[in-house]
Amino acid sequence: MTAPFALGPGKGETIQGPVGGPLTFKARAAQTGGTLTTFENVVPPGQGPPLHLHRDVDESWYVLEGELRFRLGEDVREAPAGSFVFVPRRTPHCFQNPGPGPARILVMFTPAGMESFFDRQAAMGDGPLDQESFRTLGREAGMEILGPPLRG
Repeated sequence: MTAPFALGPGKGETIQGPVGGPLTFKARAAQTGGTLTTFENVVPPGQGPPLHLHRDVDESWYVLEGELRFRLGEDVREAPAGSFVFVPRRTPHCFQNPGPGPARILVMFTPAGMESFFDRQAAMGDGPLDQESFRTLGREAGMEILGPPLRG
């Protein structure tokens, strides 16, 4: 059984994110009974993950600062600060920070299930993951890499 909790500003476990910025967990599977994983992530300029899909989880983002550009299936959408984006499982997607400064986002996975990917990539060291590392670590977490990151 899970218990309610509140996490103050700046709190949570911080690891290195897969595109190079810090990633701070706000809710992990163990805290939510497996229903939700949530983290705040900083995305450096020009960075973003390769085109991919998740077999078993839905993913959502709330853009806190900066802007992102998302590929959602075949559509490309701009997402400035204040934007919310939802991607159902099995939908090809990726994003990129096209701005001159870092973007800060809140990321949510429902149900939980992607934590192992982020924990394992952080253990690999600093810097963005290359596409082959994304592919290997992602496969183990139910993520399929479909193509290169969004550019331009």
